[in-house]
Amino acid sequence: MSAVADRIMKRVRGKGRGWVFTPKNFVDFGTRGSVDMALSRLASAGDIRRIGRGLYDYPRQHDKLGALSPDPANVAKALSTQSGDKLAPSGAAAANRLGLSTQVPARASYATTGRTRVRQAGGRSLTLKHSRAPVLDNAPDSVNAVVQALAHLGKDNIDSDKIRHFAARLDDRDMRMLAQARAEMPGWMGDVVLKIGAARNG
Repeated sequence: MSAVADRIMKRVRGKGRGWVFTPKNFVDFGTRGSVDMALSRLASAGDIRRIGRGLYDYPRQHDKLGALSPDPANVAKALSTQSGDKLAPSGAAAANRLGLSTQVPARASYATTGRTRVRQAGGRSLTLKHSRAPVLDNAPDSVNAVVQALAHLGKDNIDSDKIRHFAARLDDRDMRMLAQARAEMPGWMGDVVLKIGAARNG
């Protein structure tokens, strides 16, 4: 095995089973060509699995079922690395996660700063939908979930009950991040963030 492949596998094992990655995760190991070749050889040898164009994983293993399908959230993170676009749970998924909706999206769906598209990876289909609301940099999923849920629900569907519901789901750090991001949001959404903050302090 080449030195590049050795280093790749060391990093892969360090990340653990279930990690989804792209050649960009190994740019510090050599040229793009040498990384691509090493990944191809590792996939051929069965050390890693190719799950899509430019996407690989270190599959989780089940005693009876063998290699398991990749987790959609891990695939989404890898797609974000691959394209450079920011991703967050889609509005519908965020509303469901926050307990504001009982509707579960039929397939994994994410808001993206990039173009709307559907990607296949490891037998799964992921919908990436261009977000009209900001996707915040370096913010936890809980913060981006609130932003996307607000966009999904819409200005006219935010009542005092929903504001209290949001307030109960956020900690002080989340609230600071939301407040700092108000300038990136539509005006009505920034106003709702103020009301959420007031509900937490009230």
